[in-house]
Amino acid sequence: MSMPFYVAPEQVMKDRADYARKGIARGRSLVAGVSADGIVLVAENPSATLRKISEIYDRIAFAGVGRYNEFDQLRVAGVRHADLKGYSYSREDVDARSLANAYAQALGQVFTHEMKPLEVEILVAEVGPDAADDQLFHILYDGTVIDEPLRAVLGGDAEALGERFEADHDPAADAATVLRVAIRALAGPDRTLSAGEIEAAMLERNGDRRTFRRLTDDEIAAAIDPTDGASDDADSADPADAPQADSDSADDSEDPATGPEVAGDPADVVDAVLEEPDGDAAGGDGEPAG
Repeated sequence: MSMPFYVAPEQVMKDRADYARKGIARGRSLVAGVSADGIVLVAENPSATLRKISEIYDRIAFAGVGRYNEFDQLRVAGVRHADLKGYSYSREDVDARSLANAYAQALGQVFTHEMKPLEVEILVAEVGPDAADDQLFHILYDGTVIDEPLRAVLGGDAEALGERFEADHDPAADAATVLRVAIRALAGPDRTLSAGEIEAAMLERNGDRRTFRRLTDDEIAAAIDPTDGASDDADSADPADAPQADSDSADDSEDPATGPEVAGDPADVVDAVLEEPDGDAAGGDGEPAG
C-alpha cells in the first residue's frame, strides 16, 4: 500500500508566498503620496496602453503592480462593485475602505484555496476634503490590508524605494513637488527617467464630483526638470528635455498581457466575492445614481 503524498500546510503557504513575491519583484514599482492638492500616484511604466493607475469611482483610484492581466481583472471587478453599490444606495456610500475589504477577501480566498496565487499588489486610494481624511489601502497578494497614513510604495524594491521617498516627501507640499520627489525616488541615484517612462495621475482635492485626472507628459517633464518649459524657445533649444517616445516592444512594457492568462477559477472567485452585496451599507434614503 502506497503512502499518500503529504506536504505541511506551513510549507504550502510559504511556497505560495515566495512564488507571488518573485512574480511581483519582476515588475516595476509604484508610489503614492498625499499632497496639499490631493493624492499623487506615480508608476514607472513605458507602455502607452497598459495602464497601472486607473479610476474606480468619483473620489477613488486604483493602482496595481505585478502581472498585468491579473490586477486588471481586479480593477474591472472593483469598478463593477462600486457602480452597483452606488446605484443601489447612493454615491456617498461608495468608499475605499469597503472596496479594500472586498479586495482583501478575494485575494485571501485565491491565496488559500487555489493552486496559484495572484502575483499582484494593489492600492486603493480615496481623497478627502482635507489631507487628514485621505485614505491609502495597500493590499498584498495574500489579502493582507495595510492602512498607509501618508504614502505607499508597491513593488519588489519597496524597502529601498520607500526610504528614498519618505526622506523627501512632505505631505503639505503641492502636487508638483510631490510628483518630483516620487519620480526621483523611482529613478534612484544611478539613473534618470524621462516623461515617456512615467505614468502619473492624481485625485484632486478641490475637483468636481469626479476627481481623478491623468497628468500629461508636459506636467511630468516639468516635474523632472523644473527649469524646462520656461518658454517655448527653451523647449525647442534642448530636445533632450522632450518626453521620450514610448516603446512598442512587448519586452519594454510593464508586465505585458502576453503571458499565460490567469486560471478561470481565481477570476470566478474574484468576481463572486466583489459582487456580493454589502449588508452594512447605508439605507437607501439617498437618491440612486446611475
